[in-house]
Amino acid sequence: MSQVLDEIVEVFEPATELVSVMAGSRMPVLLGLDIGTSGVRATLFDEKGGEITDSSIRINSPTLMLGAGGFINADLLLEQVARTLDALFAKLHEPILRIELISIACFWHSLVGIDDAERPTTPVLGWSDTRAAKATEVLRTTLDEVRFHVRTGCRFHPSYWPAKLLRLKTEEADTWKRTTRWLSFSEYLALKFFDESAISVSMASGTGLLDQRSCEWDAELLRALDVSVESLPEIAGSTQTFHKLNNKYAARWPQLNDARLFPAIADGAANNIGEGCVTADTVALMIGTSGAMRVLKENMPPAQLPAALWCYRADRNRVVLGGALSDGGGLYNLIRDSLLYGDDSQTIEEELARLQPDSHGLTVLPFWLGERSPGWNTNARGGVFGMTLTTRPIEILRAAMEAVAYRFALVAGALDQFAPEAKLVASGQALRSSPTWTQIVADVLGRPLVLSERTEASTRGAALLALEAAGKIDSISDFPVSVATTFEPDMSCHARYREGLKRQQHLYDRVFAKT
Repeated sequence: MSQVLDEIVEVFEPATELVSVMAGSRMPVLLGLDIGTSGVRATLFDEKGGEITDSSIRINSPTLMLGAGGFINADLLLEQVARTLDALFAKLHEPILRIELISIACFWHSLVGIDDAERPTTPVLGWSDTRAAKATEVLRTTLDEVRFHVRTGCRFHPSYWPAKLLRLKTEEADTWKRTTRWLSFSEYLALKFFDESAISVSMASGTGLLDQRSCEWDAELLRALDVSVESLPEIAGSTQTFHKLNNKYAARWPQLNDARLFPAIADGAANNIGEGCVTADTVALMIGTSGAMRVLKENMPPAQLPAALWCYRADRNRVVLGGALSDGGGLYNLIRDSLLYGDDSQTIEEELARLQPDSHGLTVLPFWLGERSPGWNTNARGGVFGMTLTTRPIEILRAAMEAVAYRFALVAGALDQFAPEAKLVASGQALRSSPTWTQIVADVLGRPLVLSERTEASTRGAALLALEAAGKIDSISDFPVSVATTFEPDMSCHARYREGLKRQQHLYDRVFAKT
């Protein structure tokens, strides 16, 4: 490799014990992978979905973060996955285990082109690559966005494939000509490891090119983009697996020679499943680097879809409805590192907690990485308004945290018709690290917020869905929400935040009304 990964290795020791292993037997297990844009986790699960003791490892690579550019080197990320597997197998007492299945949760919406020799023609383009804003406007003026939104579940937006492909065709003609196939990163990984590249309906549903009802590529949209169905991956069947590592990786990991790989599912859908949010009675709210609010249901996509929301799939029988924010914990980290550099996390948290709701006189538009839900404005950018000579950095941080919560309130309003009076289950490192922020979200929404105790739900969710497909467990519904803490809303704070939300939306309308 021409570049070196800046790796931070974390070893996890889950509470579930490895039991009932007879002398001389080899216990069948599932290997779960969670591939994110800043790190990869590998974990072993038993056939009933229990995490096996001392069998989990994560490698963080800050150099691979999507960041403001919105793209990652495909082969560097592939090697990070490989090194994570190396590290896991190096620490396992492997003779008692037999890996039969592999599941993957992978980040949604990525796009990478490859040529005839299966070499990348583009980086892995992620949701935060906003260069396709101009192409988005072309799509919105030449095609019926409302009709395609209902059919594909996706608005025309730079985070999805239609705008990305149109930009590449018009702005990078040489790349367009050299590219023979378009994949997401999960299919690129399967191609390199197993020489196969079928895409799950879950991953395909986040491209913006899938007809959500037929679970096939949308022929009309492909014609409009001049994209052939042959250039896209085959859509995998519900129980389809890849059966054999290629020679290069079979020699590297003999532990996987008998394993079958399920096509990856999207991390957002996996997160809902891993948290136990698999019915309309529960809504998952997550703040990590970005943010999302999702409900998973066993149903067809709705006949009408609010403009604020998207609709994707977990599998052929379950849809995921919700909204996503581009700025979440990443914005918190940016402000903390820029304005509060050197202050320790505990001191910052204590100062944040001492501030009263909406007491800073600031209005923040939290669009440093652009806007997705609810407005999908391709030109939206972040801003802090109302600053004076006495404004303190801690107030800017608190205002930004409240601003993100306001955007969730707008998503929640659109989602209520599909999940009325649902329990809100919160997760994500940003919320677990800041009880103040979790309380802010509960107060802004005016609803109790259950903070999940699970730290890596996506890995578990993908594993459970694979075990269900393999017939090892009856249903993912048999694994309920695991509760750590419930944050009750303070309705007097809620009233103050309602005024802050009105002020933010008024500013949004004035700044972006004509963009």
